Amino acid sequence: MADQAEIHIRKEGRAGRITLDRPKALNALTYDMALAIEAALDQWRDDGAVDLVIVDALGDKAFCAGGDIQKLYDTGHAGDFTYGRAFWADEYRLNAKIAEYPKPYVALMQGFVMGGGVGISCHGSHRIVCESTQIAMPECGIGLVPDVGGSLLLARAPGRLGEYLGCTGARMGPGDAIYTGFADSYVPQEDWPALIAALVETGDIAAISAQSEAPPHGAMRDRLTKIDAHFGGETLGDIVTSLRGDEGDFAVDTLKTMTRNAPLSMACTIEMIHRLRGPSTDIRRALGLEYRFTARAMQHGDFLEGIRAAIVDKDRNPNWKHDLATLPAIAVSQMLLPLGKDALTFEEDVSS
Repeated sequence: MADQAEIHIRKEGRAGRITLDRPKALNALTYDMALAIEAALDQWRDDGAVDLVIVDALGDKAFCAGGDIQKLYDTGHAGDFTYGRAFWADEYRLNAKIAEYPKPYVALMQGFVMGGGVGISCHGSHRIVCESTQIAMPECGIGLVPDVGGSLLLARAPGRLGEYLGCTGARMGPGDAIYTGFADSYVPQEDWPALIAALVETGDIAAISAQSEAPPHGAMRDRLTKIDAHFGGETLGDIVTSLRGDEGDFAVDTLKTMTRNAPLSMACTIEMIHRLRGPSTDIRRALGLEYRFTARAMQHGDFLEGIRAAIVDKDRNPNWKHDLATLPAIAVSQMLLPLGKDALTFEEDVSS
Protein backbone atom coordinates (compact mmCIF):
# COMPACT_ATOMS: atom_id res chain seq x y z
CA MET A 1 0.00 0.00 0.00
CA ALA A 2 1.07 3.57 -0.60
CA ASP A 3 2.57 5.48 2.32
CA GLN A 4 -0.21 7.72 3.63
CA ALA A 5 2.42 10.42 4.10
CA GLU A 6 2.97 10.41 0.30
CA ILE A 7 -0.62 10.56 -0.91
CA HIS A 8 -3.85 11.61 0.80
CA ILE A 9 -7.04 9.95 -0.43
CA ARG A 10 -10.38 10.88 1.14
CA LYS A 11 -13.92 12.01 0.49
CA GLU A 12 -14.86 15.63 1.14
CA GLY A 13 -18.38 16.85 0.51
CA ARG A 14 -19.42 15.75 -2.98
CA ALA A 15 -15.84 15.04 -4.11
CA GLY A 16 -13.30 12.27 -4.02
CA ARG A 17 -9.99 13.94 -3.19
CA ILE A 18 -6.50 12.74 -4.16
CA THR A 19 -3.54 14.87 -3.07
CA LEU A 20 0.08 14.00 -3.84
CA ASP A 21 2.40 14.81 -0.94
CA ARG A 22 6.04 14.29 -1.94
CA PRO A 23 6.97 17.91 -2.62
CA LYS A 24 10.68 17.38 -1.90
CA ALA A 25 10.69 14.71 -4.62
CA LEU A 26 8.63 16.96 -6.93
CA ASN A 27 5.71 14.63 -6.17
CA ALA A 28 7.23 11.86 -8.29
CA LEU A 29 4.74 9.04 -8.67
CA THR A 30 5.68 5.74 -7.02
CA TYR A 31 4.26 2.36 -7.98
CA ASP A 32 2.27 2.21 -4.74
CA MET A 33 0.86 5.69 -5.29
CA ALA A 34 -0.37 4.69 -8.75
CA LEU A 35 -2.07 1.59 -7.34
CA ALA A 36 -3.65 3.66 -4.56
CA ILE A 37 -5.10 6.14 -7.09
CA GLU A 38 -6.52 3.27 -9.12
CA ALA A 39 -8.12 1.68 -6.05
CA ALA A 40 -9.76 4.98 -5.13
CA LEU A 41 -11.15 5.47 -8.62
CA ASP A 42 -12.54 1.95 -8.61
CA GLN A 43 -14.21 2.57 -5.24
CA TRP A 44 -15.70 5.94 -6.23
CA ARG A 45 -16.95 4.86 -9.66
CA ASP A 46 -20.26 3.58 -8.29
CA ASP A 47 -20.35 5.65 -5.10
CA GLY A 48 -23.42 7.86 -5.27
CA ALA A 49 -21.90 10.23 -2.71
CA VAL A 50 -19.03 11.11 -5.07
CA ASP A 51 -20.00 13.41 -7.95
CA LEU A 52 -16.49 14.18 -9.15
CA VAL A 53 -12.80 13.52 -8.45
CA ILE A 54 -10.24 16.22 -7.66
CA VAL A 55 -6.52 15.49 -8.05
CA ASP A 56 -3.98 18.02 -6.80
CA ALA A 57 -0.56 18.14 -5.14
CA LEU A 58 1.24 19.95 -2.35
CA GLY A 59 4.18 22.28 -2.96
CA ASP A 60 4.79 25.04 -5.47
CA LYS A 61 7.45 23.46 -7.68
CA ALA A 62 5.56 20.54 -9.20
CA PHE A 63 2.24 18.80 -9.52
CA CYS A 64 4.18 15.67 -10.47
CA ALA A 65 7.49 15.75 -12.31
CA GLY A 66 7.38 12.11 -13.41
CA GLY A 67 7.61 8.59 -12.10
CA ASP A 68 9.93 7.37 -9.38
CA ILE A 69 12.40 5.55 -11.64
CA GLN A 70 15.13 4.51 -9.21
CA LYS A 71 13.68 1.04 -8.62
CA LEU A 72 13.09 0.62 -12.34
CA TYR A 73 16.79 1.24 -12.88
CA ASP A 74 17.93 -0.95 -9.99
CA THR A 75 15.89 -3.96 -11.09
CA GLY A 76 16.69 -3.57 -14.77
CA HIS A 77 20.40 -3.08 -14.10
CA ALA A 78 20.32 -6.35 -12.14
CA GLY A 79 18.79 -8.10 -15.16
CA ASP A 80 15.21 -8.20 -13.84
CA PHE A 81 12.97 -6.82 -16.58
CA THR A 82 9.72 -8.19 -15.14
CA TYR A 83 9.36 -5.46 -12.50
CA GLY A 84 9.50 -2.68 -15.08
CA ARG A 85 7.04 -4.40 -17.36
CA ALA A 86 4.61 -4.92 -14.49
CA PHE A 87 5.00 -1.30 -13.37
CA TRP A 88 4.32 0.09 -16.84
CA ALA A 89 1.40 -2.27 -17.42
CA ASP A 90 -0.25 -1.26 -14.15
CA GLU A 91 0.45 2.44 -14.69
CA TYR A 92 -0.98 2.33 -18.20
CA ARG A 93 -4.11 0.60 -16.89
CA LEU A 94 -4.57 3.55 -14.53
CA ASN A 95 -4.07 6.03 -17.38
CA ALA A 96 -6.80 4.30 -19.38
CA LYS A 97 -9.17 4.36 -16.40
CA ILE A 98 -8.66 8.10 -16.00
CA ALA A 99 -9.30 8.75 -19.70
CA GLU A 100 -12.45 6.61 -19.62
CA TYR A 101 -13.70 7.61 -16.16
CA PRO A 102 -17.48 8.13 -16.10
CA LYS A 103 -17.38 11.00 -13.61
CA PRO A 104 -15.68 14.40 -13.94
CA TYR A 105 -11.97 14.10 -13.15
CA VAL A 106 -10.52 17.48 -12.23
CA ALA A 107 -6.73 17.88 -12.19
CA LEU A 108 -5.05 21.03 -10.87
CA MET A 109 -1.52 21.25 -12.26
CA GLN A 110 1.02 23.69 -10.88
CA GLY A 111 4.74 23.80 -11.64
CA PHE A 112 6.33 20.85 -13.41
CA VAL A 113 4.03 18.25 -14.96
CA MET A 114 6.08 15.59 -16.72
CA GLY A 115 5.97 11.92 -17.63
CA GLY A 116 3.88 10.05 -15.09
CA GLY A 117 2.44 13.36 -13.94
CA VAL A 118 0.95 13.87 -17.38
CA GLY A 119 -0.57 10.40 -17.14
CA ILE A 120 -2.57 11.16 -13.99
CA SER A 121 -3.72 14.62 -15.04
CA CYS A 122 -3.85 15.31 -18.77
CA HIS A 123 -6.28 12.47 -19.54
CA GLY A 124 -8.80 13.87 -17.09
CA SER A 125 -12.01 15.50 -18.25
CA HIS A 126 -11.18 18.88 -16.68
CA ARG A 127 -7.51 19.92 -16.68
CA ILE A 128 -6.63 23.18 -14.96
CA VAL A 129 -3.35 25.07 -15.29
CA CYS A 130 -2.03 28.22 -13.64
CA GLU A 131 0.73 30.78 -14.11
CA SER A 132 3.52 28.39 -13.00
CA THR A 133 2.53 25.33 -15.06
CA GLN A 134 5.26 23.74 -17.17
CA ILE A 135 4.17 20.56 -18.99
CA ALA A 136 6.63 18.40 -20.93
CA MET A 137 7.23 14.90 -22.24
CA PRO A 138 11.06 14.62 -21.97
CA GLU A 139 11.32 10.81 -22.14
CA CYS A 140 13.56 10.72 -25.21
CA GLY A 141 16.27 12.23 -23.02
CA ILE A 142 16.37 9.07 -20.89
CA GLY A 143 15.94 6.50 -23.65
CA LEU A 144 12.18 6.08 -23.42
CA VAL A 145 9.32 7.43 -25.54
CA PRO A 146 6.48 9.72 -24.46
CA ASP A 147 4.25 7.21 -22.71
CA VAL A 148 1.42 7.11 -20.12
CA GLY A 149 -0.81 7.93 -23.09
CA GLY A 150 1.25 10.99 -23.94
CA SER A 151 1.72 9.72 -27.47
CA LEU A 152 -2.02 10.15 -28.05
CA LEU A 153 -1.97 13.73 -26.78
CA LEU A 154 0.99 14.47 -29.04
CA ALA A 155 -0.74 12.91 -32.04
CA ARG A 156 -3.76 15.16 -31.44
CA ALA A 157 -1.74 18.38 -31.12
CA PRO A 158 -1.99 20.96 -33.93
CA GLY A 159 0.18 20.47 -36.98
CA ARG A 160 3.48 18.74 -36.29
CA LEU A 161 3.74 19.98 -32.72
CA GLY A 162 3.52 16.40 -31.49
CA GLU A 163 6.73 15.37 -33.24
CA TYR A 164 8.47 18.53 -32.05
CA LEU A 165 7.38 18.23 -28.43
CA GLY A 166 8.12 14.51 -28.32
CA CYS A 167 11.60 14.77 -29.83
CA THR A 168 12.74 17.85 -27.93
CA GLY A 169 10.92 17.57 -24.60
CA ALA A 170 10.12 21.29 -24.92
CA ARG A 171 8.15 22.72 -22.02
CA MET A 172 4.68 24.15 -22.41
CA GLY A 173 3.49 27.01 -20.24
CA PRO A 174 -0.22 27.36 -19.47
CA GLY A 175 -1.14 28.98 -22.80
CA ASP A 176 0.80 26.37 -24.76
CA ALA A 177 -0.71 23.53 -22.71
CA ILE A 178 -4.23 24.63 -23.61
CA TYR A 179 -3.33 25.28 -27.27
CA THR A 180 -1.77 21.84 -27.71
CA GLY A 181 -4.62 19.99 -25.97
CA PHE A 182 -2.85 19.02 -22.75
CA ALA A 183 -5.10 21.27 -20.64
CA ASP A 184 -8.50 22.96 -20.77
CA SER A 185 -8.74 25.90 -18.36
CA TYR A 186 -6.56 28.61 -16.85
CA VAL A 187 -7.27 29.59 -13.25
CA PRO A 188 -4.70 31.64 -11.27
CA GLN A 189 -3.33 29.53 -8.44
CA GLU A 190 -4.45 31.98 -5.77
CA ASP A 191 -8.02 31.16 -6.77
CA TRP A 192 -7.61 27.40 -6.45
CA PRO A 193 -8.70 27.09 -2.78
CA ALA A 194 -12.00 28.82 -3.56
CA LEU A 195 -12.46 26.67 -6.67
CA ILE A 196 -11.82 23.46 -4.77
CA ALA A 197 -14.19 24.55 -2.01
CA ALA A 198 -16.94 25.18 -4.57
CA LEU A 199 -16.38 21.82 -6.25
CA VAL A 200 -16.40 20.02 -2.92
CA GLU A 201 -19.56 21.75 -1.74
CA THR A 202 -21.59 21.47 -4.93
CA GLY A 203 -20.09 18.63 -6.96
CA ASP A 204 -20.78 20.85 -9.96
CA ILE A 205 -18.04 21.45 -12.54
CA ALA A 206 -19.68 24.73 -13.55
CA ALA A 207 -17.47 26.30 -10.88
CA ILE A 208 -14.48 25.80 -13.20
CA SER A 209 -15.77 27.90 -16.08
CA ALA A 210 -16.98 30.51 -13.61
CA GLN A 211 -13.40 31.08 -12.38
CA SER A 212 -11.48 30.50 -15.61
CA GLU A 213 -9.57 33.31 -17.29
CA ALA A 214 -7.82 33.76 -20.63
CA PRO A 215 -4.37 32.14 -20.41
CA PRO A 216 -1.12 33.97 -21.11
CA HIS A 217 0.07 33.84 -24.71
CA GLY A 218 2.30 30.83 -25.41
CA ALA A 219 5.23 30.40 -27.77
CA MET A 220 4.11 27.28 -29.63
CA ARG A 221 1.49 28.97 -31.79
CA ASP A 222 4.15 31.40 -33.05
CA ARG A 223 6.57 28.57 -33.82
CA LEU A 224 4.06 26.37 -35.60
CA THR A 225 4.98 27.40 -39.15
CA LYS A 226 8.65 26.54 -38.59
CA ILE A 227 7.77 23.37 -36.72
CA ASP A 228 5.50 22.17 -39.50
CA ALA A 229 8.16 22.95 -42.11
CA HIS A 230 10.86 20.89 -40.37
CA PHE A 231 8.88 18.12 -38.66
CA GLY A 232 6.68 17.07 -41.57
CA GLY A 233 8.99 14.29 -42.73
CA GLU A 234 8.25 10.60 -42.47
CA THR A 235 11.32 9.67 -40.43
CA LEU A 236 13.79 11.10 -37.92
CA GLY A 237 16.34 11.29 -40.73
CA ASP A 238 14.01 13.49 -42.78
CA ILE A 239 13.55 15.86 -39.86
CA VAL A 240 17.26 16.04 -39.06
CA THR A 241 18.09 16.71 -42.71
CA SER A 242 15.57 19.55 -42.82
CA LEU A 243 16.92 21.13 -39.64
CA ARG A 244 20.52 20.86 -40.84
CA GLY A 245 19.61 22.70 -44.00
CA ASP A 246 18.40 25.75 -42.06
CA GLU A 247 20.87 28.12 -40.40
CA GLY A 248 18.20 30.01 -38.46
CA ASP A 249 18.19 30.10 -34.67
CA PHE A 250 15.14 27.87 -34.31
CA ALA A 251 16.61 25.07 -36.42
CA VAL A 252 20.05 25.31 -34.83
CA ASP A 253 18.70 25.30 -31.27
CA THR A 254 16.24 22.48 -31.99
CA LEU A 255 18.91 20.29 -33.56
CA LYS A 256 21.23 20.93 -30.62
CA THR A 257 18.54 19.74 -28.24
CA MET A 258 17.80 16.64 -30.29
CA THR A 259 21.44 15.59 -30.49
CA ARG A 260 21.37 15.06 -26.71
CA ASN A 261 18.44 12.64 -26.88
CA ALA A 262 18.36 8.94 -27.76
CA PRO A 263 18.02 8.57 -31.55
CA LEU A 264 16.14 5.28 -31.24
CA SER A 265 13.62 6.88 -28.88
CA MET A 266 13.06 9.89 -31.12
CA ALA A 267 12.65 7.73 -34.22
CA CYS A 268 10.13 5.49 -32.45
CA THR A 269 8.29 8.54 -31.10
CA ILE A 270 7.83 9.90 -34.61
CA GLU A 271 6.62 6.54 -35.90
CA MET A 272 4.19 6.15 -33.01
CA ILE A 273 2.70 9.60 -33.52
CA HIS A 274 2.25 8.93 -37.22
CA ARG A 275 0.45 5.66 -36.49
CA LEU A 276 -1.81 7.28 -33.89
CA ARG A 277 -2.77 10.39 -35.82
CA GLY A 278 -6.40 10.20 -36.88
CA PRO A 279 -9.91 10.37 -35.41
CA SER A 280 -10.29 6.63 -34.77
CA THR A 281 -7.38 6.32 -32.34
CA ASP A 282 -8.18 5.89 -28.65
CA ILE A 283 -6.23 5.75 -25.41
CA ARG A 284 -5.97 1.96 -25.34
CA ARG A 285 -4.42 1.76 -28.77
CA ALA A 286 -1.88 4.42 -27.81
CA LEU A 287 -0.96 2.73 -24.53
CA GLY A 288 -0.65 -0.63 -26.25
CA LEU A 289 1.77 0.84 -28.77
CA GLU A 290 3.77 2.57 -26.04
CA TYR A 291 4.00 -0.68 -24.13
CA ARG A 292 5.58 -2.41 -27.12
CA PHE A 293 8.48 0.00 -26.67
CA THR A 294 8.66 0.19 -22.88
CA ALA A 295 8.46 -3.59 -22.46
CA ARG A 296 11.65 -3.78 -24.54
CA ALA A 297 13.25 -0.56 -23.32
CA MET A 298 15.59 -2.03 -20.73
CA GLN A 299 16.77 -5.07 -22.64
CA HIS A 300 16.88 -3.73 -26.18
CA GLY A 301 16.67 0.05 -25.89
CA ASP A 302 18.57 2.87 -24.20
CA PHE A 303 16.60 3.26 -20.99
CA LEU A 304 19.17 1.92 -18.54
CA GLU A 305 21.94 3.98 -20.12
CA GLY A 306 19.74 7.06 -20.13
CA ILE A 307 18.99 6.73 -16.42
CA ARG A 308 22.63 6.02 -15.64
CA ALA A 309 23.74 9.22 -17.34
CA ALA A 310 20.94 11.43 -15.99
CA ILE A 311 20.23 10.09 -12.51
CA VAL A 312 22.86 7.62 -11.31
CA ASP A 313 26.26 8.89 -12.46
CA LYS A 314 24.88 12.27 -13.52
CA ASP A 315 27.59 12.70 -16.14
CA ARG A 316 25.01 13.79 -18.76
CA ASN A 317 27.01 11.84 -21.33
CA PRO A 318 24.94 8.81 -22.40
CA ASN A 319 26.39 6.28 -24.82
CA TRP A 320 23.35 5.64 -27.00
CA LYS A 321 23.09 2.47 -29.08
CA HIS A 322 22.75 4.47 -32.28
CA ASP A 323 23.56 7.93 -33.60
CA LEU A 324 21.51 10.18 -35.83
CA ALA A 325 23.50 9.22 -38.93
CA THR A 326 23.43 5.44 -38.62
CA LEU A 327 20.09 4.55 -37.02
CA PRO A 328 18.67 1.71 -39.15
CA ALA A 329 14.95 1.63 -39.91
CA ILE A 330 14.81 -2.00 -38.77
CA ALA A 331 15.67 -0.90 -35.21
CA VAL A 332 12.47 1.15 -35.05
CA SER A 333 10.40 -1.72 -36.45
CA GLN A 334 11.86 -4.16 -33.92
CA MET A 335 11.00 -1.94 -30.94
CA LEU A 336 7.39 -1.54 -32.10
CA LEU A 337 6.63 -5.10 -33.17
CA PRO A 338 3.51 -6.66 -31.59
CA LEU A 339 4.25 -8.47 -28.32
CA GLY A 340 1.95 -11.41 -28.96
CA LYS A 341 0.94 -13.11 -25.72
CA ASP A 342 2.86 -10.46 -23.77
CA ALA A 343 0.85 -7.56 -25.23
CA LEU A 344 -0.63 -5.02 -22.86
CA THR A 345 -4.06 -5.88 -21.53
CA PHE A 346 -6.19 -3.70 -19.31
CA GLU A 347 -7.08 -6.40 -16.84
CA GLU A 348 -5.67 -6.38 -13.34
CA ASP A 349 -3.31 -9.24 -12.51
CA VAL A 350 -4.87 -10.56 -9.31
CA SER A 351 -1.93 -12.90 -8.76
CA SER A 352 0.51 -10.02 -8.23
